[in-house]
Amino acid sequence: MNITYEDQAKERLDKFLVAQLPNTSRSQLQKMIKDGVILLNGETTAVHTFLKPGDQIVVGQALKTEQTIIEPTVIAETPNYLILNKPAGLVVYATDVKNYTLIDWLKKNYPKLKAVGEEEQPYGLVHRLDKEVSGVLVIAKTQKFWENLKYQFADHTIYKEYLGFANGAFPDKAGVIDLPLIRTKAGIIGAVAKNQEGKDAITEYEVIEQYKDYTLLKIIIKTGRTHQIRAHLKAFNHPLVGDKLYNSKDKLLSGRVFLHAAKLSFTDPKGEIVTFTAPLPEELQTIVDRFKK
Repeated sequence: MNITYEDQAKERLDKFLVAQLPNTSRSQLQKMIKDGVILLNGETTAVHTFLKPGDQIVVGQALKTEQTIIEPTVIAETPNYLILNKPAGLVVYATDVKNYTLIDWLKKNYPKLKAVGEEEQPYGLVHRLDKEVSGVLVIAKTQKFWENLKYQFADHTIYKEYLGFANGAFPDKAGVIDLPLIRTKAGIIGAVAKNQEGKDAITEYEVIEQYKDYTLLKIIIKTGRTHQIRAHLKAFNHPLVGDKLYNSKDKLLSGRVFLHAAKLSFTDPKGEIVTFTAPLPEELQTIVDRFKK
């Protein structure tokens, strides 16, 4: 069955289909979406996706593509933690995604980590990077150090440095974006004025190189909110290159966002601060090199 969404109002996919398919329960429709039996514009999608006019919905036809396996590389390993370089395209952890995830990789290569973490952060997972973002991740290998790292993240004592390539020229060489974040009706994260309710979020930036229409940035986050950097830069009208979700119109990059977790520092079990880095992936370095010429 093919359905075209023609309403101007935004509506969740599963709720819309309940009205279109009255003989199918909402829970059944949600399972069909998760299983890829319902496609949106020819691709699998999430249950909570909001529809827009012109969206094409196909019911009862699973996407026939082979699963692409994308795996991380190991930067360092100790008895207490594992440092990984996550490539773009790899989902860290999601219960409604059928594709191969970082947790699947950990299950295969580090099965003993099953005992580390909690339900929402299994297999030693302490923090995440968006699917479209690459860079350094730390995985705890013991429950004791997992709890230690959780405290460090909650206490904002972990140092996280990113490299980003943003649209437009920045008026200042450095600055701080201190705007709360909320989940909008469209289902994405948005920044709001300081006096409005939302989750506190602080992003520092420093201009590394200024080009005519683009800016290479060093970005340090003081809080670790979902899509924090992406939403903050969008609020400043400087969305990241390749970030289609936040309305980047550039054509320099497709399939990922120009955002890379380049450096991560934390306190190890000996009480010493350790730092790990990951170089820019080739597809990002190529863009930077092009502008340097």
